[in-house]
Amino acid sequence: MLLILTASTALAGGKHLFILSGQSNMAGMKPEVSFTPTVTKAFGKENIIVTKSAYSGASIRSWAKSNHEFPPPTRGRVPKVRGHFYETLIKSVKAAIKDQSLKTVTFIWMQGESDLNNTAYDAYLKELLEQLQTDLAFKKINLVIGRISDAGLDVQKRLKGRLTIRRIQQEFAEAHPRGAWVDTDDLNDRKVEDTVVNDLHYTREGYLTLGARFAEKAIALIKSPVKEGE
Repeated sequence: MLLILTASTALAGGKHLFILSGQSNMAGMKPEVSFTPTVTKAFGKENIIVTKSAYSGASIRSWAKSNHEFPPPTRGRVPKVRGHFYETLIKSVKAAIKDQSLKTVTFIWMQGESDLNNTAYDAYLKELLEQLQTDLAFKKINLVIGRISDAGLDVQKRLKGRLTIRRIQQEFAEAHPRGAWVDTDDLNDRKVEDTVVNDLHYTREGYLTLGARFAEKAIALIKSPVKEGE
């Protein structure tokens, strides 16, 4: 588990809350290096709260509390208790925002490699957002999804699952009225002798770029005009 909290003093009108979560590629990203400086420049240090909670090798089933696959899966990344990582996440978020008002909430999600056999990934994403909306009493949550990279697309094993998760993540973000997604295909390129390998995890420079891209998408969502009816 990796947990980072950055909070500032009270702000009239509320603060911008950023919740970063996911599995190993979120764990490998250091928000204080590229993400937090970018949102700080946009909104001011006193106006932001950044939280991060990430776990390596974890299925989205460890965040969503319900089962959406029928019959329920018995193989793969299936936690004994659904949603147990979410409980840690929401506890840390509530501690960070205690006695403070919120102007915006942005959820940033980098996960999916552990769900290549998951037949209901979109349903779990929907439930995860609904859990945050309920627990934070904040309906209009911005969403930024990091689409899993092209690692493994050159091998047949589990190719269908990789393509499915990539498609769902992109479509879910585009369908969300306050959503966006980030491309990560260029962040995992490692050169081995004369061959470029698309690794599962990103390079040092890749993580820096990932944090900056997440921040830029989040800022754009916050600053973009809200459509009527959203």
